[in-house]
Amino acid sequence: MKNPHVGSSFDDFLAEEAMLEEATAVAVKRVIAWQIEQEMAVQKLTKTAMAKKMHTSRAALNRLLDETDTSLTLTTLASAAAALGRQVRFELCAA
Repeated sequence: MKNPHVGSSFDDFLAEEAMLEEATAVAVKRVIAWQIEQEMAVQKLTKTAMAKKMHTSRAALNRLLDETDTSLTLTTLASAAAALGRQVRFELCAA
């Protein structure tokens, strides 16, 4: 039996299986969480101190840093960036 996926890309496979958007969202969230954690380490900010700077709870910060939780709001992301003295930049690009 011929495999219909031989010769296709992994992105093609994910798209065919209706998983591409979810996989992309998880990948983006992992990068965002990693960047925030790295900057917190550079600035020697504990989770408690970061949450206080963001005017939020530690539980909310933990959700932000949870790389599998893709329910991130732009407000939360902007708040984290501002607390770190950073800006958020988004860009739509061709698929």
